[in-house]
Amino acid sequence: MIKITLVGAGGKMGLRLTDNFLKNPQYDVRYLEINKQGIERLQQKNITISTQKEAVPTADVVILGVPDITIGAISAEIIPQMKPGALVITLDPAAPLDGIIYHRDDLGYVIAHPCHPGIFNWEPTEEAFRDFYGGISAKQSIVVALMHGNEDYYKLGEKISQDMYAPIKNTHRITLEQMAILEPAMVETLSQTAMEVIKEGYDRIIELGVPETAARDFVLGHLRIQIAVLFKEVNGTFSDAAYKISKRAKPILFKDDWKKIFEMEDIKQQVKDIVK
Repeated sequence: MIKITLVGAGGKMGLRLTDNFLKNPQYDVRYLEINKQGIERLQQKNITISTQKEAVPTADVVILGVPDITIGAISAEIIPQMKPGALVITLDPAAPLDGIIYHRDDLGYVIAHPCHPGIFNWEPTEEAFRDFYGGISAKQSIVVALMHGNEDYYKLGEKISQDMYAPIKNTHRITLEQMAILEPAMVETLSQTAMEVIKEGYDRIIELGVPETAARDFVLGHLRIQIAVLFKEVNGTFSDAAYKISKRAKPILFKDDWKKIFEMEDIKQQVKDIVK
């Protein structure tokens, strides 16, 4: 039985992983949490919280489910206590790319991040359809990268990642740098920011008197078909007028050099802003 220690088990991401580990008796999991609210959440699930001293030195795998701004200091405290040959799993590429994860040559390091259920992910039940984060009942894909170590570390990290993010659609093996291109560059720096601007526009049209129910149906409906067209979910195109107005709007809304956010030099700066 694989011994796993989950650090930050009562946090936002840690709690989701905890729920899935409770469904997997193949793992012997120890749960670490120091935040008072996190401890209370775990206690509500009848989970016994372990101590670092008892849980880390015996673990085959340590999962660092803690925020980016604290993971450097926590890894420097936890990882020196791990037994040789064990595996470290982190959940986000920011800290590893910035080099702040404590490193030991005799350990393996794997990064695993969820893609979350896709916009066009069909689910048979209302519960699954509304599992927006994934990890409960909606299928989602994951990306996994080997940062340090041999293939055995990757295979173990991939298997654990599939179980802790289940149910899984696809598992994509990529590099650390490719994962950082996806996040933060693509889905946070670009996509989330663009969606925040769209939401600001939505709020503005309501201020201008458009009925909120009409605005919500109109905007969300158009977003869905626009994404479907652009990502080839349907065999269709926009109207000539729509193409004309988007051509006019792009230089108004975006700087000419906006794609520099995907250059590794800029991504490394994005990462530094995240972890500081």
